[in-house]
Amino acid sequence: MALSDDFLMELRNRADIEGTISSYVNLKRAGRISKGLCPFHGEKTASFTVYPDTQSYYCFGCGNGGDVITFIKNIENLDYIDAVRFLADRVGLDVPDENNYDSTMNKRRLRMLEANREAARFFHKCLQTQDGSIGYRYFKERGLTDETIVRFGLGFAPDSFFALTNHLINKGFTKEELVFANLARRSQKNPDNIYDNFRNRVIFPIIDVKGNVIAFGGRVMDDSKPKYLNTSDTLVYKKSMGVFALNLAKKSGKDSLILCEGYMDVIALHQAGFTNAVAGLGTALTSEQAQLLSRYASEILISYDADEAGQKAAARALTIFKKTNAKIKILRLSGGKDPDEIIKNYGVEKMKAIITGAANEVEFALLREQSKYDLASDDGKRQYLQAAIKVLSTVGPIELEIYASRIADELSVSKDVVVTEAKRQAKRNTVIQQKREFTEIQRQEDILDKLNPQRKAYYRGAKAEEMLIALIMANPEFLNDCDKKISFEDFVTDFNGRIYKAVTDRIRQGKSHEISFLYGELTDDEINAVAKIQTISHTLKNTFAECEDCISVILNEKNKKRLKSVDVDAITDEDFLKFFNDNQ
Repeated sequence: MALSDDFLMELRNRADIEGTISSYVNLKRAGRISKGLCPFHGEKTASFTVYPDTQSYYCFGCGNGGDVITFIKNIENLDYIDAVRFLADRVGLDVPDENNYDSTMNKRRLRMLEANREAARFFHKCLQTQDGSIGYRYFKERGLTDETIVRFGLGFAPDSFFALTNHLINKGFTKEELVFANLARRSQKNPDNIYDNFRNRVIFPIIDVKGNVIAFGGRVMDDSKPKYLNTSDTLVYKKSMGVFALNLAKKSGKDSLILCEGYMDVIALHQAGFTNAVAGLGTALTSEQAQLLSRYASEILISYDADEAGQKAAARALTIFKKTNAKIKILRLSGGKDPDEIIKNYGVEKMKAIITGAANEVEFALLREQSKYDLASDDGKRQYLQAAIKVLSTVGPIELEIYASRIADELSVSKDVVVTEAKRQAKRNTVIQQKREFTEIQRQEDILDKLNPQRKAYYRGAKAEEMLIALIMANPEFLNDCDKKISFEDFVTDFNGRIYKAVTDRIRQGKSHEISFLYGELTDDEINAVAKIQTISHTLKNTFAECEDCISVILNEKNKKRLKSVDVDAITDEDFLKFFNDNQ
């Protein structure tokens, strides 16, 4: 889609980068910039930096960077045009007429949503048929009311290879559309033939917050594998970003969400009155899901199974949620392995008590460590103390005082010992984290080197080129004077020369040259690189004298490069002197 500069400028002005990112990341002002924990990789020290004056961001930990469109593109897992639409919708701006670009992909998405909606109707109606009676009986045996079945749009996929495909084809959908939507699969023997993806399964429609049916989950009715079958990633569905029942939970009126492992846990909780329950899709919580949930609630109650696998998953989820603004608690399930079983065995009041007694992340971590050791033995006490100290080394001073006292009483040891060792471990943690951050910075340099393979060989010149690009982007008024001294053809690295040309061509044409306007000319990785280069200007005085210094270095390195390319032994003294004088 070819978007005008005027439209992109208006979008950028309305969708302020600091305000947009702050709805996803907890930012803290530090002078002219804002910093926070990066949502794209795990970190304990804030390396994610937002630059309001250039409307850009960059993470010095993982190298992700760009403008507000890049951020939305990455955080919401969208392509470029969908990120633009997302932002435009958010700020009340109309996207230019779609007739100006190829809308094939958008039309395909709309058809996919239509096919999914019709499939959901088909599956739900099947529950009322003789073929679907086994599915209806399954839901009733699990304690679901007819009202709940309707509320969640539950259904049944008949034990047939062609029931759904024949129905949808009769509705006007093509074989290709059904395959793209993962509602059908192609036959390996004859690719022109297709068959139903979901067969002999109870069906759980997955609906996004806008009410669109985007995918399905299906549980088998016999012993065949896999037990659960889910829609693969499509144009309208990304498993890593999907959340089951968020469309209903967001209407609960509560500022908290109960995060469960499976469909039935969520449905059982909703039926029992806990209408803020949701579940991730897939085997493990993703950072994208955590970010999405934190936008709808300030508190997340993790309700994973009480077995070891569930507790490990809960511990991992805690780590992921630390990158969000949400307050996290963990439900300590007792009386059953999951919420569905607890409600059946003990009723709603028991579940209410479990929610009320939810543990914070420190309590959860300590309880997990405590369960690993025999506290009746001296060796068990010692091991638990060491583990507890590691947990307490990550908390603040107030929490340290509270939990150090508790552990000291439990183990009959001095509180001062617990506090001293926890503080000592905290210092070691800081050193380790600093080493990790240094490693990340080195990795970042490696990424730049891959994009610009000449960078290592001409490091001094490449750094000067990057500085000059940063200066010009921040001070386009310098370009006229720079043009008298240097062109992109003088650059010693081809990559930086191409970036310089892309930026300066737009300036000379009187066009905007910020990152937003470079899409289409650069790849995503190159956009990240430009974002990093742009950060350099924030460390400079931004004077033309700095430009001159950079130009001097570049031209000098260019001459060195040309001299290296000359085979001295193969030319006459006269030709060499001429070459030398020409490059002074």
